Amino acid sequence: MDSVTQAALGASIAGAVAGKSLGRSALVAGALLGTLPDLDVVIDYGSAIANFTQHRGFSHSLFVLIPLSLLIGWLLWRWRPQVSLARWLTLVTLVLVTHPLLDTFTTYGTQIFWPVGPPMAISSIFIIDPLYTLPLLAGCLAMLVRPPAHRLVVLGLVLSSVYLGWTLLAQQWMTARVRPALAEAGLEDYRLLVQPMPFNTVLWRATAVTDETRVEVVTGFLDDDQPLTLEHFPRHPELRQSVAGLPEVQRLEWFTRGFLQYDRENAQVTATDIRLGIPGAHPFTFVVASLSADGPAPVNSTQLARPPLRPDAPQILWSRVTGQTPVLCLSNLSTPMPGDGC
Repeated sequence: MDSVTQAALGASIAGAVAGKSLGRSALVAGALLGTLPDLDVVIDYGSAIANFTQHRGFSHSLFVLIPLSLLIGWLLWRWRPQVSLARWLTLVTLVLVTHPLLDTFTTYGTQIFWPVGPPMAISSIFIIDPLYTLPLLAGCLAMLVRPPAHRLVVLGLVLSSVYLGWTLLAQQWMTARVRPALAEAGLEDYRLLVQPMPFNTVLWRATAVTDETRVEVVTGFLDDDQPLTLEHFPRHPELRQSVAGLPEVQRLEWFTRGFLQYDRENAQVTATDIRLGIPGAHPFTFVVASLSADGPAPVNSTQLARPPLRPDAPQILWSRVTGQTPVLCLSNLSTPMPGDGC
């Protein structure tokens, strides 16, 4: 999740656990601890793909954070012994551990069992979702105004947790909706990713990939009973195969679970993480090889600039979320006339 949400979650947990003893300073301690795991972004691992796939790695691992919690909890107890050691350990452990657990609900991927196991990504909530964050901020604000406001802080945590549970139910609902349409379209042996569109859990995007093609579906809870619109995108399997042996490509395939789009661009091979963003505005595209007469040659990966998003994109998205427009074409972020497809 975004830094504001993680800080608000950490502050809320600290306020609930030790707000009566520490007052407003509990919010500060919790917010700082809540952002601690994300400090790995300052580390340069040597290439764009390494930086991309190492983020949310060791600093988000339960094998690292739980021992670290014991150390930090003990140090804070020595600094503020009026709060018991058990309470300090509870506070620090909950704040540090809930950070990667919350990140796991997003699409990016979180290596909570580093150095073993693949990244985990439930993909049921967008990286920024106001309906999750606002209850936490409200509880923190109440504590700032009239500490310790314990009931309101706890209420904020309960409401945000209930909303997180709702995202799981909504995801299953949308998955059940799109699978029959994919079967009717003749898709077999596909991998499916169902995730919310930006800033909400009303409108959802389903991405199904096979070796040859990718299908995108946008559907939401406010849609009528009209048939789903499927958009097809080619995947260029021959290009993928030509760079499959490169270590950085293998790392990227592992991190994204194969949700990649390979393209040729200016005598270079690029790989795009199609899980994040939308077609035409994916934020993570990497140069993975250069093309020559002898075929693709490995390069030290670099990241291309993110394509600019259309100025009217928020308005188009809102119109689709509310059901005012029944179809949203991701290929060009357009809303076709009634009866037309993408």
